[in-house]
Amino acid sequence: MRIVLDAMGSDTCPEPEVAAAVEAARLFGEEIILVGPAEELKARLQSTGTNSASVRLVDATDTISMSDKGMALALKAKRRNSKTSMAVGIDLLKSGEADAFVTAGNTGGAMATAYFRLETIPGVERAGLTATFPVKNGLCIVLDIGANPDCKPEHIVQFAIMGSVYANKTRAIEKPRVAILSNAEEAGKGNELVRDTFPLLVKSGLNFIGNVEGKELFAGEVDVVVTDGFTGNVLLKSTEAVAKFIMDIMKEQLKSNLISMIGGALAKPSLTKIKAMLNPDEYGAAPLLGVNGLVFIAHGRSNAHALVSAIKAARASVEANLLGSIQSAIQDSIQKSQLEVLV
Repeated sequence: MRIVLDAMGSDTCPEPEVAAAVEAARLFGEEIILVGPAEELKARLQSTGTNSASVRLVDATDTISMSDKGMALALKAKRRNSKTSMAVGIDLLKSGEADAFVTAGNTGGAMATAYFRLETIPGVERAGLTATFPVKNGLCIVLDIGANPDCKPEHIVQFAIMGSVYANKTRAIEKPRVAILSNAEEAGKGNELVRDTFPLLVKSGLNFIGNVEGKELFAGEVDVVVTDGFTGNVLLKSTEAVAKFIMDIMKEQLKSNLISMIGGALAKPSLTKIKAMLNPDEYGAAPLLGVNGLVFIAHGRSNAHALVSAIKAARASVEANLLGSIQSAIQDSIQKSQLEVLV
C-alpha cells in the first residue's frame, strides 16, 4: 500500500510530517511517500538517525499556504505543471502511483486541488468533507463539515449515500442509520433545505430514520448525519470547543484542593479514556468523499501522532475499497432514479 503524505501542510511543517512518515513506515511496515522540498526533507530524515529507505521523497518546490486565496490559490491548484506539494502528491494518486493522499494543509487548497486534478466521481456534484464524532457507545459520521456552505437537496442525498458506504466499509455496520440534522425530530420541520431533502432521503433506499437534533446524534442513535457545510462546520467547531472547555474545567477543578487532587488520581484511568475519546488527534483526518480518489485532510495544528492516525485512516479506507464502493453506490442510485422516471 502506498500512502502519500504532504510534508508542507501543518502549521509547524515539516517536523510533524517527517516524524509521522518515519513512525508510520515503522508501524505499518510499508514505504511512505513524503512530498515536499527533497533536499530539506532528506537532511531532516538523516537527522532522525532512522533508515530513510522506508520513506520515499518526491520533490515539490512550492506550497499552498494559508495566505493563498482566490485566483492565486485556484491557479496553484489547477495548473498542469503546478509544483505545490498538494498538486504533486495528488498527481501521484491520479496516476496510480499511490493509493491515498494525506495533508494537514490549507483545507480550501486541498479541496480545490483535489477537485481540479481528480474531479468528482461520475454522478457526484459536490464532494463532502467528513468527520467522525465520538458519541455514546461509539462513533457517528457527519458530512458535510465545511466543503459546501450552500447545498441543494440532491447534494445532501449524495452525502447520505457516501456517508452510508463509509460507515459500512470502515465501521462494518451492515445498514447504517442515516439522518438529516434539523432543529426538530418531526418530519416537516426544519429549514427549506431540510424539508425539501426529507422526501428524497425517504425514497433513497438508505436506512433513513428521519430528522435528528444534536441530542440524538450524541446519544448514539444514528450512524450517519448529513447537513450542509455551513451547519456542519458550526457543529464541528462548537463540539471541539465544548470538549476542550470541559476538559480544561475538569483539570482546574481537580487541582483546586488536596481532596480533589486525590480524587483525580483515583479517577485518572477513566479520565484518560475520556480524554482520548475527545481528542481529535485520535481520529487523524477527514476524508473528502466524492472526489475520484482517496484524499484525507487533517487539522493544520496536527502533531506527528495525529498524522499517523490520519495515515492509519487512509490505509483502512484503501483496504476496504472505499472508493470503488462509493462509485458503485452512486451508479446504483443513478440507475434507480432512471428506472423511476421510466416507470
